[in-house]
Amino acid sequence: MIVGTAGHIDHGKTTLIRALTGVDTDRLEEEKKRGISIQLGYAYTPLPDGQILGFIDVPGHERLVHTMVAGATGIDFGLLIVAVDDGVMPQTREHLAVLQLLGLNAGAIVLSKADRADAARIETVKAQLQTLVQGSFLDNAPVFVVDALSEDKPGLEALRQHLHTQAMQSTTQDGQGYFRLAIDRVFTLQGHGTVVTGTVHDGVLDLDGPAMDLRLMPRGTPVRVRSIHAQNQASRQARAGQRCALNLGGIDVQDIERGDWLADARCFIPSTRIDVELSLLDKDIPALRTWSPWHVHMGAAHLTAHAVPLDGESLQPGQTGKVQLVFDRPICTVTGERFIVRNAQASETVGGGIVLDPNAPDRKRRSTTRLAWLDALAQWTRGGPLEGLLAHAPYGLDEATLLRLSGGSQHGLSAPTNARWRTGSRPQSQPILLSDARLETLCQHIESVMLQYHERNPDEPGLSISRLRRMAAPTMPDAIWQLLTEHLLAEQRLARQGAWLHTPGHRVTLSPEDETLAAALLPLIEAGRFDPPWTRDLAKATAYPEDQTRNVLRRLVRQGELFQIVHDLFYHRRQIAVLAHIVKELHSGQGVSAAQFRDATGLGRKRAIQILEFFDRVGYTRRVRDRHVLRGEAWTQAD
Repeated sequence: MIVGTAGHIDHGKTTLIRALTGVDTDRLEEEKKRGISIQLGYAYTPLPDGQILGFIDVPGHERLVHTMVAGATGIDFGLLIVAVDDGVMPQTREHLAVLQLLGLNAGAIVLSKADRADAARIETVKAQLQTLVQGSFLDNAPVFVVDALSEDKPGLEALRQHLHTQAMQSTTQDGQGYFRLAIDRVFTLQGHGTVVTGTVHDGVLDLDGPAMDLRLMPRGTPVRVRSIHAQNQASRQARAGQRCALNLGGIDVQDIERGDWLADARCFIPSTRIDVELSLLDKDIPALRTWSPWHVHMGAAHLTAHAVPLDGESLQPGQTGKVQLVFDRPICTVTGERFIVRNAQASETVGGGIVLDPNAPDRKRRSTTRLAWLDALAQWTRGGPLEGLLAHAPYGLDEATLLRLSGGSQHGLSAPTNARWRTGSRPQSQPILLSDARLETLCQHIESVMLQYHERNPDEPGLSISRLRRMAAPTMPDAIWQLLTEHLLAEQRLARQGAWLHTPGHRVTLSPEDETLAAALLPLIEAGRFDPPWTRDLAKATAYPEDQTRNVLRRLVRQGELFQIVHDLFYHRRQIAVLAHIVKELHSGQGVSAAQFRDATGLGRKRAIQILEFFDRVGYTRRVRDRHVLRGEAWTQAD
């Protein structure tokens, strides 16, 4: 268990930790000289059952709240410390608000400097605190009156026993998620190199286990862990809920800063936009409006962002709503992560919340579909069923996305009864969790787009798969698009002809005038056998404009009646079948040369080469040096 202190400056937080552990957490010369904490301090003490109880001592000065928040994220138990001679002070209130906004649910209250007040004063401060903590996680929490400096240290032993009991009763985090450690210190240790310290928020790093692709995020720099200290002891593992120091290889101190993450490569996708559920404190602060500037404290990072309300024009003090935070640089977070926001001057804590979508879009962020998805995410973070999340996922959920949303934990990710995991046929296709109803809805939409296209363009053969995607679902992920098109083709709800997708019953149709022209062109081209007329000659023969003739010829290609060999030269499908048969007859296992084909057809060398190159293009043959090798079944002559 990790215990974090909270309270106003000079209320005895560091002194209390020293009395409990024997460790002075003020490391810096300036801290010792001024008698106040400036940086985070750490101490550890053994428990009777062999576990280690960790302490994080935070500074109490109002200008160092950002440091306090960096230490408070990841703690399990909060100690609100109030000096009885001062009573409740501004940072007492702010630190309590921070712990409450971070979702802490266990703690105790310590009245320090008991030697400086009489019994009446102590009761007065207790009454102040009772009012202050009402409705918070410290409501009904035990209160310990302590004098940490006197020889017998009254109240200290009772506090120590309470902390030990709480630690031994606390549940060890399962560590099933992706490993991620929030870095709050980085330094060089002589003889070892770069060392980072921080709290492990999730997962397990095991030096004796399978190799893990660890990255320094958000940069994405690969790193290697040489050794681990967990809870101030050498260890082969770093687990969720522990304070750890990691000796890193392959990276320099200057490349790391407080607020970075050391994480499994699968854990994060850096983003400059996140969607959150934000609660503003009920106090005298300005309302949140579009592009309000904030200081955001998340993990161990201190960030700046602009806020955009999503379900209204503003968010008033005391209200909770959905907000998009837009950062000035890429950041990393996960769904369910708690954070704190302070005003533009970084002088006052104004609220906090929970991350819903760590990779938010910049367009259609206020659409009904988008807001419904965020509502579903909010319910899911509170323990709601996966069915609710899946019902509002417009394209289902691929495995990688779902694992990122869950932090890598498999808990609660079994397919609901109305859905199943589906995988495309391509190698390494991502499994997708999709309900039968959603699959049918998406398929019907794609069919509808295709039918509408055919109605508007009856003389076109269909759409390429990429163009159909742009028209039907431009934002759809690759994995689900592949799955849907394969499903539609397998069920013969779509058909493929070359590069074109179309509905099974679609045939290219011509206008009456073009039908008349086509009826005149086809016999002329077929009569030309291996040397049909060029487009300009066909236009003269039929007395139609050359452009119109060319357009009709191209449409006949799409219908499969003709094949275009080179520009403005078209062959009838039956003559192409005959030529293909000639190639097959000439093929002796060594391929067909241009000279052989020329002699067999009676064509000139140039035309023979053009036809053989056409067969190469369509995949009937392939060129090997100066010969054309058969690689497909011979085309049979059509009736």
